[in-house]
Amino acid sequence: MHQLILMRHAKAERGRDDEPDHMRALSPAGRDAALRMRGLARSLGLEPDVVLVSSARRTRETLDCVAFWDDQPNIETLDALYMAPPARLLEILQGLRETVRSVMIIGHNPGLHDLALDLAAGAPGARAAPSAAHIALNEGFPTARLADFLVLTPWRDLRAAGVRLQRVIDPPTTR
Repeated sequence: MHQLILMRHAKAERGRDDEPDHMRALSPAGRDAALRMRGLARSLGLEPDVVLVSSARRTRETLDCVAFWDDQPNIETLDALYMAPPARLLEILQGLRETVRSVMIIGHNPGLHDLALDLAAGAPGARAAPSAAHIALNEGFPTARLADFLVLTPWRDLRAAGVRLQRVIDPPTTR
């Protein structure tokens, strides 16, 4: 069994005409949300072996805020994750070595959300009696959201039928 963690980058600054989208930084609110996710992820014991992060500045900054791990995971920054469609994300995951127990992708919508929906659709009863996690996922994939999946197949065989959505997590709200 494996673990797949999909995380959308935290909220970024508004785009500027003089700056490529790829270079947008996290907004102060995004940085705060990512730091709050750090504490929550730590309390839940989410410690990936491998982190695949888009080369976009906002995803790398999200990783910097979220990273808390005692055992440093193997971190790979991939241009191919930047605005990747779900088929490309799935292809990347299917190429993982079987020794990878847990992987986290920090990426972008709509591809990340579409992949999460595709994978979650394979769970028994997902349509007839959706769980709270399925309901949350169907409502969207806002910035800094995380979806945690249990993968029951080898990575090369990754598809909806062999995946179970465990939970969908948002940053804790500030009071």
